[in-house]
Amino acid sequence: MRFLLDAEQRAFAASLDAMLTSADTPSAVRAWATGDHAPGRALWSRLAEAGVFALAVPEAYEGVGPLPVELAVAFVELGRHAVPGPAVETVAAAVLLSGLGEPGERSGPVPAERLLPGLASGKSVTTFAPAGAYALDADTATALLVVDGDTLRLAPGHGPVRASVDRARRLALPEPGGELLAAGPQVTRAAREALTWARLATAAQALGVGLALLDRTVAYVGQRTQFGVPVGSFQAVKHRLADATIALEFARPLLFGAALSMTPVDVAAAKVTACEAAYTTARTALQLHGAIGYTAEYDLSLWFTKARALRTAWGTPSECRAEALAGLSGGGPRP
Repeated sequence: MRFLLDAEQRAFAASLDAMLTSADTPSAVRAWATGDHAPGRALWSRLAEAGVFALAVPEAYEGVGPLPVELAVAFVELGRHAVPGPAVETVAAAVLLSGLGEPGERSGPVPAERLLPGLASGKSVTTFAPAGAYALDADTATALLVVDGDTLRLAPGHGPVRASVDRARRLALPEPGGELLAAGPQVTRAAREALTWARLATAAQALGVGLALLDRTVAYVGQRTQFGVPVGSFQAVKHRLADATIALEFARPLLFGAALSMTPVDVAAAKVTACEAAYTTARTALQLHGAIGYTAEYDLSLWFTKARALRTAWGTPSECRAEALAGLSGGGPRP
């Protein structure tokens, strides 16, 4: 099956690509990894102005969403440029908060009206984690949401920041306690929906990472020579690049098909396929670049470490495969 983006969606992708190309994202990524968030926050504001985060926020809260296909388009570009920050977590938080009910439908003071407009506009950076799990980039977030069973709370802070395989993914455990935002079965339902959106955004990001790695590797083997000829002319190199291309192109329709259906089963299948394709492409890129690919100073490292990190973010390959297989066998999505 072939999914084609319309002219407006293609123009949106092109505008994000042009903006991020001119923004020198590798420098922002390296600064983010050291705890200097200023360049990344400036980039975050530009993405918000382009409407990226508003895609997950309903119009009732000053967003334009929910628009999952357009969100997938945007996150492919975020992955292609290795944009730092808790972008996936912000989307998950938006879906979680908006899934608690429309204004006036709730009996308790759930502050979606307080948090979502700032999230859509980029004025606030929100990260989100299940209880007991590490939160991404809690040290720069203005709001840290934690789901514990059927309760949602705003954590008062976070513990020490720990390094990740991707240096720009800074992890910290939320502190216990904090403001109770909501409690009850609606939190559980909204958290499941947030997980589906987080997996979709992660899959799109991974596809973009894989495409960037492939483009950079094709360009490199076309310039590097051995025995007087380009390395890219060797049959073994062509086979490796062809395998990576096929894996990524197979993942693309699964991603956009999942964005159309938004069923947990389809999204889980898209997530495992896109992340495995990106990981395979990262291994190919590393092998074909040779020793230079291992150096932290070379920009390639920003993408292949992200491919490794995204592979297990919001669901390991085995968890996503199990959910996809359960759906195919008629068992339905797992809770």
